[in-house]
Order: sequence, then structure tokens, then C-alpha cells
Amino acid sequence: GLVGSEMCIRDSIKAVAYLMYGQKKDSREHLKTAQQLFQLVGASATECDTIPGRQCMASCFFLLKQFDDVLVYLNSIKSYFQSDDDFHWNYALANASTGDYKEAEASFLAIRNEKYKSEEVYIKWLIRTYIMNGKAKSAWDVYLSTETSADSFNILQLIGNDCYKMGQFYYSVKAFEALEKIDSENDYEDALRGSVVGVFQMTVAGKENVEHLIEAAAILKSIESSASVILFLFQNEVVIKIIKKWAKENSLDFDEIGL
Repeated sequence: GLVGSEMCIRDSIKAVAYLMYGQKKDSREHLKTAQQLFQLVGASATECDTIPGRQCMASCFFLLKQFDDVLVYLNSIKSYFQSDDDFHWNYALANASTGDYKEAEASFLAIRNEKYKSEEVYIKWLIRTYIMNGKAKSAWDVYLSTETSADSFNILQLIGNDCYKMGQFYYSVKAFEALEKIDSENDYEDALRGSVVGVFQMTVAGKENVEHLIEAAAILKSIESSASVILFLFQNEVVIKIIKKWAKENSLDFDEIGL
């Protein structure tokens, strides 16, 4: 038994070493070896019912991207790791990867290590999780707290695209407006216009407030002067006219803000 345990410890250390090297060098071969070593330890007679053994099996399935299986093992040992940031990180990623964003959000927010929380991968996962949970404002607030970082461009693209997909159009407007200002090489006007139309539709349906519609329409109006294609100018004007017509029919005066 002791010899078996010593071998498992040695294999566990080797697995971690292969994993770290494989991730650093993006080596599938080393990651495959790490996965096999984790499985060897986790399935061994001496370790299969231990906490380290279950951690190894979770790591094995993580590398195989079988996240439902990861959660089976992590849930079985969760009570032992309430203050462990590494556990919270892995648990959050596994839940997010299976679509349980509510559980993922709780785990991401349970992380206390500032090094974790300052990394782009953490910030982007937290933002995506907020958006998937219908908390686009919280996602935007995270962006504002990292606005001066080199990651801003990628974060804005994530917010713009995810908010658009999830129907949280006001914040996709804000994201695409910011991208329009900082990225002159790409054209975000179609995405911005589509987002403004989304805000309008949500307002008509009573699911968005008029102040957000006014702001969104004003943003679309403000980029007319920088648009280089006449068709874009026309399309923008069509959208603004439709919004103004609806506003007039509902006794809302948008003329005060120059629309």
C-alpha cells in the first residue's frame, strides 16, 4: 500500500509537470501524457476514493474537456475546498462550460486572489458569465474598472457580441461605440445600428427604458459624420426616423436632444 501511494504521489507530480509544460509550450503530446497520468492515479486502487485521487480524475476529464464528468468529481469534494481559489477557479470554469452560469458566477466571485482577478482570462470569463446571467451592467462595470488595460479591445468585443446575442442591446451599443472610437481599421457601424434597433424593439416591448433609447439613438446620430459610405448614412437616418415617428406617436419629444 505504501509503495502504491508513493508511486501515485510521484505520478501526480509528473502529471502536474507535464501539464504545466504542455500549457506553456502548447504541446498536445505533453497534455495527453498529463491526462493519462492523472487518470492512472485517480483510478488506482489506493487513490480512487481519496480527495487527491478525485482531484486527479477531475483534472483528467478537464483535459478531455468532459466537463460534466469534471463536476461529478469536484462536487464530491467541494465541501473541503471552500476557501481554495484554485478549486473555485476550476469549479467555475467547469460550470460555465456546461452552461450553469449561475453556479459559475458564484464561484468566480468567491475567488479572493488578486493575481487571478487581474488576469484577462478571469476578467473575460466573469464578464461572459454576468452577461449570460442577464447582468450586462455588471459586465460593463468590470470593463470600466479595466478600461486602461491592454485587454480593453478584446473585452469590448466580448461584451458587444455576447450582449447582442443575449438581447442586452443597450450595452452592446455602448461596447460597439467604444470600439468604433478605438479601432479605426474595422467598421462597427452595422453592429452598432443593429444594436440600436434592438434597443428600440425592447423599448417598444416595454423591456427597456426610454432614456436608454434616447442615448442609443444619439450615439447612432453622432457617428454619421465619420461614416464613409453614403448607404450607411441613409440606413442610419432610416432607423432614426422610425424611432422619432414612434416617439411622436407616444408623446415623447426627441427634438430636444437634436434627433
